Amino acid sequence: MRGRITGDHKMNKIKSFSGTLAACAVIGSGFAQAALPPPPEAAKATAAEAAAKSAWSDKVGAYQLCLSQDRVAEAYRKDLKGAGKAAPTPVSTAACQDPGPFVTPVAQKPLEASGAHSPPGTATSPPSTKATAAETMGTKKP
Repeated sequence: MRGRITGDHKMNKIKSFSGTLAACAVIGSGFAQAALPPPPEAAKATAAEAAAKSAWSDKVGAYQLCLSQDRVAEAYRKDLKGAGKAAPTPVSTAACQDPGPFVTPVAQKPLEASGAHSPPGTATSPPSTKATAAETMGTKKP
């Protein structure tokens, strides 16, 4: 019985292979759940520009569809009049709005970085004084 493989031996090989496969799957899932670093600012800007261009393309498509529908409706009314039939009165709809050329969006700085709330120059006096608000405004108290 030396060269003969029994059923138990095959079963042990299958079990060990499936155990190895399961271990690899567990280890591999740990790599899949690793956190990625945040994207750089350039990638964020590129994504924002792509989103803006996509929105603009949608507006252009809606504008072209609106113009096409107007042409079809006008041709339909013209054909009815040519055949001597009464054309239905047109329903008033909003005018087609041309989105204009694509303009790259300008990245806006946060309020803190823009300096909007800071004075433009250096301070020449302390920020607090003993003067009342009425004296500062140039009016007298009643």
